Amino acid sequence: MIRVLSGAALIAFAVAVVWFATRPIFEAAAFVLLFVATQELIALCRAGHIAVPRWPATIASLLTLGTFSGPVSAIVPQLTTDAVLMAALIALAIVAMIVWRGGDAAGTVSASLLPSLYLALPIGSMIAIREQGPEPLFLLMLTVIVSDTSQYYTGRLLGRRLLAPTISPKKTIEGAVGGILFGTTVFALVGAWWLPVVPLRMRIAVGLGLVAVGIAGDLFESMIKRSVGAKDSSAIIPGHGGVLDRIDALLFAAPLFYIVGHFIRV
Repeated sequence: MIRVLSGAALIAFAVAVVWFATRPIFEAAAFVLLFVATQELIALCRAGHIAVPRWPATIASLLTLGTFSGPVSAIVPQLTTDAVLMAALIALAIVAMIVWRGGDAAGTVSASLLPSLYLALPIGSMIAIREQGPEPLFLLMLTVIVSDTSQYYTGRLLGRRLLAPTISPKKTIEGAVGGILFGTTVFALVGAWWLPVVPLRMRIAVGLGLVAVGIAGDLFESMIKRSVGAKDSSAIIPGHGGVLDRIDALLFAAPLFYIVGHFIRV
C-alpha cells in the first residue's frame, strides 16, 4: 500500500510540475532532482570504495545543468556545456591529485565526472524538451512509465527467461517484450495528438527506441547498484528506493528524444 500511495503521489507531482509549473519553478525542481540524484550516485561510488569528492563533483554537475537553464544562461551567457565539462575535468583531476592517498586514480576522476555526464546532461535535455511545451516531455515520461509498469506486470505474469541475470535477477525477456509493446503503442497513439507532424511509422520507430534505451538505462543503474551490493540507490522514497531508482530509464531515454527532436522537430 505504501508503494502504491507514494507512487501515485510521485506521478501526480511530476504531472503538476511538467504541465503547470512556470519555467523558473520547473528548472528549480530539475536542480533539486539533480542534487539528490548526485548525492545518491556519489554514495554508491563510495560504497564501491571510489573516493569521489562530494562537493566538487556536485558543483560540476549543477554547473553542467546550468548550461541548459534559461535564467542561469541569462546571468552567465559564457556558461556553455562544452566549457563547463572541460573545466570540470581539469578541476576534478586537480582535486583528485590533492586528496589522493593511493587507489584507483583514474577511476576516482572518472566517477567524479559521472554525475555531470550521466545525470546533468539527461536532466538538462528534459529542460530543453520542455521548452517546446509540456506535451513532448509528458509524452516521453508517459511512455517510460507505461513501459516500466508493463515490464513489471508482464514479467510477473509471464516471465520465464531472465533478461540479464548477472545484472538484474528479476527482469525477464517476457517482461521486456511487454514493456516494449505497450510503451511503443502509447508513444505511437498519444503522439498522434501531441506530435501531429510526425508520421505514424516514425512515431513507432522513436517509441521503440525510447523504450529500448529506457530498459538499458534501468539495467545500467542496476549494474551500478549490484556492483556495490546495494538494493536501492537510497531509501528517500517509501516503497520505491531512491531518486535514481525512479529516473534511471529517463536518464537514457531523454537524451535520445532530445537528439531525435532535432530531426523531427518535436
